[in-house]
Amino acid sequence: MTRKLAVVTGASSGIGAATAQALGARGWTVVLVARRREELTGVAQRVETAGGRAVVEALDAADPAAVAAMAGRVRSQHGAPGVIVNSAGAGAWRWLEDTPPDEMERMLDAPYRAASHVTQAFLPDLLAQHAGVIIHVGSPASLVPWPGATGYNVSRWALRGLHEALRQDLAGTGVSTCHVLFSEVATPYFDRNDGAKERRPAIGRIVPVATAPECAEVILRTI
Repeated sequence: MTRKLAVVTGASSGIGAATAQALGARGWTVVLVARRREELTGVAQRVETAGGRAVVEALDAADPAAVAAMAGRVRSQHGAPGVIVNSAGAGAWRWLEDTPPDEMERMLDAPYRAASHVTQAFLPDLLAQHAGVIIHVGSPASLVPWPGATGYNVSRWALRGLHEALRQDLAGTGVSTCHVLFSEVATPYFDRNDGAKERRPAIGRIVPVATAPECAEVILRTI
């Protein structure tokens, strides 16, 4: 249905890295986007060992100029992608009064601004093909926010808003948008956010923890 060229943000670790590797195992060329070049290089090796081809693009996806330049390189060197996976995400679970303004801005950078800039950069290509999938990796917080995580909740609602708006815009174009939500995932996220586990909703403590490769398989089923 679509060209086997995918752009994956947040590809240096977690769900993004696992999705890139799963795509590689199916013979895809994967453009790996994240800020940490060293980690991206390791992911690229795993993608190619799995049978795919990897293109490393180390940049901040929340920087629109950097994203536009990256899109131009991808388009000229590899062609137009058929799949965009917006997996870049960050954010600490803090009460609003404990969150500095610059940290609130950073939480909007990823996932929302990164997803918006990358989608906008490649959307004309998808529309010209009359085919393609845009996948946003979100959080249950975009449906039911929980206390003590104000900035995190806001950023995930913004990502959901982007998806819902695109769903209306893309009706009948052949291009689809998908918002995937996972429960707790076994990644280093909670190790970097003291007290986050204690503030999870009660249901989050009984739902099984997912692995990044399991999440990747769910994402691939949307393609």
